[in-house]
Amino acid sequence: MVSEFDVIDGIVARLGAATDAPWVSVGPGDDAAVTSVPPGQDLVSSVDSLLADVHFPAEAPADLIGYRSMMVSLSDLAAMGAKPAWVLVSLCLPNANQAWIDAFASGVADAAHDADVAVVGGNVAAGPLNVTVSVHGFVPSGEALLRTGAQPGDAICLSGPVGGAASALNRVDLAASVRTTLEGCARAYWLPQPPFELAVSLRTHASSCIDVSDGLLQDLGHVCRASLVGANLSSESVPLAEGAELRDGLCGGDDYVLCFTTGDPQFAKAHLVFGEVIAGEGIWLDGKPADASGYQHF
Repeated sequence: MVSEFDVIDGIVARLGAATDAPWVSVGPGDDAAVTSVPPGQDLVSSVDSLLADVHFPAEAPADLIGYRSMMVSLSDLAAMGAKPAWVLVSLCLPNANQAWIDAFASGVADAAHDADVAVVGGNVAAGPLNVTVSVHGFVPSGEALLRTGAQPGDAICLSGPVGGAASALNRVDLAASVRTTLEGCARAYWLPQPPFELAVSLRTHASSCIDVSDGLLQDLGHVCRASLVGANLSSESVPLAEGAELRDGLCGGDDYVLCFTTGDPQFAKAHLVFGEVIAGEGIWLDGKPADASGYQHF
């Protein structure tokens, strides 16, 4: 019979070098991890829970579940302009299927490699399938990107196209996906790539920022309310992923690109501008009030 500790040992073995980083003194294997924050840096932290058949298909390949769980959680660090440093992963499993666990750990390790982040610990428990990832990163003291700085006249930009993941939910059998053959909208859903390098430059060029997780209009609405401004958008300028429709891009979510505002015209020109911050409140699309609906957890 496989024990909890056997499962943990197997996951740690699969993670390999993904458990190590200069700021990690004690990684997996003790009661808690021991880490350090470099001088002059602030620690940025967030946590996300992903539930089977809510945030991913329960029957999907475990490596894709592991990879996606990591990247959608790490996206919050990019939205704050932070460099990923370490994560904790909590896994709830209905049974100790060793092949599934190995594949999941491989997906987590691949994401950790791609994001240059260390997996320093976590937890395993029996129960309905779900994954919780706690993410932590560094940003120079006082330079974290917030939702509160947008000003009238700022350009509203995206770091990449939107609507791909939402399109996949409507058009692709995601449970049947295979990582080696992923393409198009299925790839956008399973292998999101938060723009960590861009996030660093946004610290000095962006006035506000948010990652697009619950729908572009809904997430932009959070920025507008926090900054006490409105937004004027052009539907023709919204960059849509291949195969996505406008509704997918505006309300679908799961894109994990960054939506940011900037008062630097030259910086804006190098990115995907689709609107302008305005005085007042509310979001306007093509001159009409926009329906800023998106994903709702309840």
